[in-house]
Amino acid sequence: MKPAPRNPAAHSQAGIALIEVLVSILLFSLGILGLIGLQARAINFSVDAEDRNRAALLADELASTMWLNKTVDLPSAEKEKWEDKVESALPGASASVTPSGDTATISISWRAPNRAASAADSRLTTQVVLP
Repeated sequence: MKPAPRNPAAHSQAGIALIEVLVSILLFSLGILGLIGLQARAINFSVDAEDRNRAALLADELASTMWLNKTVDLPSAEKEKWEDKVESALPGASASVTPSGDTATISISWRAPNRAASAADSRLTTQVVLP
């Protein structure tokens, strides 16, 4: 008995399904890598927001102390205690308080650990005005 003749069109498409599967796996992998990149950026933004929030709370703490004492000229021991608290709460932080009359400028700067050395430090500056 003779074998049945093969369909030439079916023979020319052999392996196409495998190529389609490989292309779809490649596209899926690229999509997953994109999502991983977005997640990493979201985590960095979250850490930056947390540091900014911490800096704002520390500045607010000092401003509240000034309001309670009714003066922007705090004792140096109290300023040093606050500056030590800032340095321990934020990575690579430095803080300064500049009183001028009834106004004080509070500046806090810090460097996020995931930032390059050439990148600018993050900075929060606020002013306290006593009535």
